[in-house]
Amino acid sequence: MKIAVQMGWRPVLITLGAVGLLGMTLAGSVAEEKVIRLGMVGLDTSHVTAFTQMLNNPDHPEHVPGAKVVAGFKGGSPDIPSSIGRVEEYTKELTEKWGVKIYDSIAELCKHVDGVLIESVDGRPHLEQVKPVIEAGLPFFVDKPVAGTYEDVLEIARRAKKAGIPWFGGSSLRWWSGMREGIDPAKVGKILGCDAFSPCSLEPHHPDLFWYGVHGVEILYAAMGPGCKQVTRISAPDTDVVVGVWEDGRIGTFRGTRAGAHSYGARIFGDKGNTTVEGHSYKGLVEQIVKFFQTKQPPLDAREIVEMYAFMQMADVSKAQGGKAVALPEFSLE
Repeated sequence: MKIAVQMGWRPVLITLGAVGLLGMTLAGSVAEEKVIRLGMVGLDTSHVTAFTQMLNNPDHPEHVPGAKVVAGFKGGSPDIPSSIGRVEEYTKELTEKWGVKIYDSIAELCKHVDGVLIESVDGRPHLEQVKPVIEAGLPFFVDKPVAGTYEDVLEIARRAKKAGIPWFGGSSLRWWSGMREGIDPAKVGKILGCDAFSPCSLEPHHPDLFWYGVHGVEILYAAMGPGCKQVTRISAPDTDVVVGVWEDGRIGTFRGTRAGAHSYGARIFGDKGNTTVEGHSYKGLVEQIVKFFQTKQPPLDAREIVEMYAFMQMADVSKAQGGKAVALPEFSLE
């Protein structure tokens, strides 16, 4: 076999024997099988152990190949008991069972990985945690909630765009296989509306829906897409209902529950048919995460992520105003 190679300014034909071809084949195989090294920032959520098990354990029933968690930064928020009280437990599992190395700073962690998962259960530190990752030039994923305020989510998106760093973030519910099937155009056609639901426990340091309602809001946006122009919220001790009106006149709703049976799902209305989905799995998200770090192509546009957090924060404004309709803010990523 002859191939052309560049020698100075002119191409030269050389002949490759079987050994040369074999070497090229082996080199190609090694490149294809490269495992992405991931670092986790914030070891205070069950996601860190769940995701690590799925990535690092080839015997896991929902194993996703292609990446491994190799590094961690503890983090933890002292004013949130469900955060600071779990850091040591999860760190112990990651280090003793999966060989994850713990670093004292995010900047140091970044020197030893190909990409970063921002996992802190508290959204407030996410902007500061993202900054050294962007500075290191690494792609990153931000778990829910993407930040502690809409303004911080917007700032993350702006900084990443300015630096040319690919990223995405959010809930696993959008990527659950049942949800993807439920919004399949072959089943429902053009989506005319969606009534989404999820648990909606509250955490006093975050806008109400950011903590757990984010799951149902992400379901809603998976079906409806971006383009909501206003929200209206009705709130009671055990339930929240938020109605969104989209620019094209479609209506989508989110019901957040704090009493009774808790589940995740939606009723989706289309011009060909309606579907109902209910359930949950991390696998779809973990698959998207691995594919993202392999390709550097985000599966979700940053503008849609920012809009979801505007939707949730404006729902708080509507509640404060007695359920009045509140317009979503206009924004730019520049």
